[in-house]
Amino acid sequence: MRKVLVLTETKEKKLRGVSQEVLTAAQRIAEGGEIIAVAIGSEATHYAHLLGIYGANKVYILGNEELDVYTTDAYTQALQQVFDEVQPEAILLPHTAIGKDLAPRLAARLRLGLVSDVIDVQMEDGEVIFTRPIYSGKAFEKKKVVSGIPFATVRPNNIPVKENKVTVEIVRYPVEIKDLRTIVQDVVRKTAGGVDLSEAKIIISGGRGVKSVEGFKPLLELAKVLGGAVGASRGACDAEYCDYSLQIGQTGKVVTPDLYIACGISGAIQHLAGMSNSKVVVAINKDPEAPIFQIADYGIVGDLFEVVPLLAEEFKKVLVNS
Repeated sequence: MRKVLVLTETKEKKLRGVSQEVLTAAQRIAEGGEIIAVAIGSEATHYAHLLGIYGANKVYILGNEELDVYTTDAYTQALQQVFDEVQPEAILLPHTAIGKDLAPRLAARLRLGLVSDVIDVQMEDGEVIFTRPIYSGKAFEKKKVVSGIPFATVRPNNIPVKENKVTVEIVRYPVEIKDLRTIVQDVVRKTAGGVDLSEAKIIISGGRGVKSVEGFKPLLELAKVLGGAVGASRGACDAEYCDYSLQIGQTGKVVTPDLYIACGISGAIQHLAGMSNSKVVVAINKDPEAPIFQIADYGIVGDLFEVVPLLAEEFKKVLVNS
């Protein structure tokens, strides 16, 4: 049995799905041991009690005002103090914008190795085995920590969430934050509609084939019908059809939705690196020789401006009758 420390995240006062996945991974590592979750910022009180549903035995609430907006220095100091207090035998963070920035700094402070972008966690002969993609998702490697304690970040949408309701102890834990080198004056949020792109189960993505800013409107409508998010290729972002916050690919976000619909995307290797692990891929393109069809589960050769509205109408009918 192990004591596992987990960082949880929220968005708009709601627990992010990846936090549930990280707690599920912690259940596997703990093997009946103690799971300690960290809830940061003034919003933490809104969801801390829910963490017991996913196996957290204890929740440390760090309510300092300096932690309401993420900065690397403040979060590193805060988590290092919790680590020193708890002395865990494993640490897990979400592989989000915060986790990707924070984990390397924290690992350096704690002098620990870090396994990043993990898509599976299993126990084999008493050892923690992490699985992560390499070569832009073309292959996978298994890693174990041979010195120090296991420390990893978990990619969203990969570990099936498992509830394990336990009685949770809430601990308000004030931390000392000092000598901050960064102060955030304002935050401008850009999102893919109401659904977080990195955690979306359904993504409708557009490439240069959308031709303009207006060309994204049919994709937005389909995403609204399906309750999904809208993404884009780098080509569409470079052409200023949409904001770079929607970019999916090697230099953008890496996503693993249940359904990925690629509209007017040729399928350059850089884009495939960001979405090739999607469970089902549907490609819509006028060019039957487009590389995207080589990795698609379903392909539609046609004009996206004709096909996408038809799909939206059909899905509306199906969802109304279901």
